[in-house]
Amino acid sequence: MYWVESSIGTGLWATKPGGSYVQVGYGKAEVNFPIVAVGIREIDIYGIFRYANCYPKALALVASGTVNVKSLITHRFPLKEALKAFELTKAGTGVKVIIDCDK
Repeated sequence: MYWVESSIGTGLWATKPGGSYVQVGYGKAEVNFPIVAVGIREIDIYGIFRYANCYPKALALVASGTVNVKSLITHRFPLKEALKAFELTKAGTGVKVIIDCDK
């Protein structure tokens, strides 16, 4: 997995004060993120490189409603506007961009 630097900042700002932020995968060796906001809001940051043994727990959290993944969807595009979706994603603007292939 290769993430966009802006998604780290978005994820940290979306984390509730006193909450935990988990960075999955890898990216550039060094990135900029709002470290002062992390400290003031008392956010715990965890990193994980591998997905081993995470998938079943993640599915259970989503299935139980504990984690609301629908709130991560920031943009939706019909298939005919797929290029716009990819351009938006490349620019690092959205969190989760969906291309609806059946529309």
